Amino acid sequence: MEFKDYYQILGVARDATADDIKKAFRKLARRYHPDVSKEADAEARMKELNEANAVLSDPEKRAAYDQLGRGYQPGQEFRPPPDWDAGFEFSGRGFAPGEAADFSDFFAELFGRMGPRQGFGGAQRTRFETRGEDHHAKVLLDIEDAFTGATRQISLRAPRSDAQGRVTLLQRTLSVKIPQGVHAGQVIRLAGQGAPGIGGAAAGDLLLEVQFRPHPRLRAHGRDLHLTLPVAPWEAALGAVVSVELPGGSVKLRIPEGAQSGRQLRVRGKGIPAAQTGSAGDLLLDIQVVLPPANTPQARQFYERMARELAFDPRQEGRV
Repeated sequence: MEFKDYYQILGVARDATADDIKKAFRKLARRYHPDVSKEADAEARMKELNEANAVLSDPEKRAAYDQLGRGYQPGQEFRPPPDWDAGFEFSGRGFAPGEAADFSDFFAELFGRMGPRQGFGGAQRTRFETRGEDHHAKVLLDIEDAFTGATRQISLRAPRSDAQGRVTLLQRTLSVKIPQGVHAGQVIRLAGQGAPGIGGAAAGDLLLEVQFRPHPRLRAHGRDLHLTLPVAPWEAALGAVVSVELPGGSVKLRIPEGAQSGRQLRVRGKGIPAAQTGSAGDLLLDIQVVLPPANTPQARQFYERMARELAFDPRQEGRV
């Protein structure tokens, strides 16, 4: 995917004000609008202008784009890093229905997960007062937090516009209680931590979408935990009882006789613990048979003896 320089497309500087962006877009739109333009590429250029304007005229999208785009040149290969949006506090406005589909893959990759307008419950209006908008953010937690629960200091960055429409990021830190049994994709609601209300109405809420940081051994899918389990050849061939360390303590399980690499074992109820409702997930272990190295004379002799006495060919019909 190629990086798009929206500032270059509109012909404005990176510190352009909101008024600068509006004027540049209107000037170019008059030139390239398909209804009036004689340019051969008018339709494609107009689509590109609309996309650049949709990002740079929106303080939230512009702040996220500026954060990601530092150091990239137009046309350069670009992939956003995993969880790049963790810690960004967005309002519930998101994008209009179909907007991501109308624009490029670059736009969809960056903003396609922000959700539709009012997707998290937006402002509720009456004649005299307006409830504040709900804000939302993605936060990264450790899998261990799901087993024990925790109180974490969560730092969030929220885009704000100054009087000229230039975007800055303001940071705030909240103390958040993480419930035991939390799982990826779960939303934690913090009442009154969204945008302030107008006319004495209540503030909106802040909705934190939970994701887990990469773990060196464990992978979470819902409440289930996946783990690659290394086993010695004799454990796989003869069967064995082994101990597996988990955040909630150790678990003993039996390796069945004749187990092969790739076989999956399931231990029910040993995944992420149950929350107040529902049941605990399962632990799924993918067996990986690991051979000891033949790096000593004794080890080489042992392998040579196996080769002579077992007469085993793993490439026989039915094995590959």
